[in-house]
Amino acid sequence: MDKNLQPFFKKCVYIYIHSGYKLENIMPKFMTRNEEIILLTILKLKGNAYGVSIRRQIHQDTGDKWSFASIYQPLDNLVRKQYVRRKKGHPTAKRGGKSRFYYEVTPDGLRNLQNLKKAHEQIWAGIPEISLEKGK
Repeated sequence: MDKNLQPFFKKCVYIYIHSGYKLENIMPKFMTRNEEIILLTILKLKGNAYGVSIRRQIHQDTGDKWSFASIYQPLDNLVRKQYVRRKKGHPTAKRGGKSRFYYEVTPDGLRNLQNLKKAHEQIWAGIPEISLEKGK
C-alpha cells in the first residue's frame, strides 16, 4: 500500500470503530438477480409468501419452473442480509403437524429494492427503445 495513504486508512478505521456504525450501514448489501426476483415476489404475495407460493408465483410471472433449492438458498441469503424476515406459522394437520414458514420484506429490503430500481432506471436512461426481434 502507498505509504501516503496509510494514515488516511488508519483514520477511517478509527472513525468507523468509534462511530458506532455497523458495517452493514456503510457498505451496501448487493443482491443477485434471483434474490431480487424472490424479494419482489414476496412483496407481490402480500403476507402469503412461503416456499411453495413463492415458487408458484415465479412460475406464473416468468414461465420458468424453479427448483426448491433455487428458492430456499436465496431466501436464506435474504434473511441473513436482513432484507426478509422469516415467521413460523401455526402447525396444521394437513402438513402432519408441521408449521409453514412465511416471509415478509423488511424496511431494509424495501429500501434496497427502491435503490435497485433507481439504479436500473439510471442504467437504462438514454437507451433508445430496442427491439429484440430479428430483422428489426
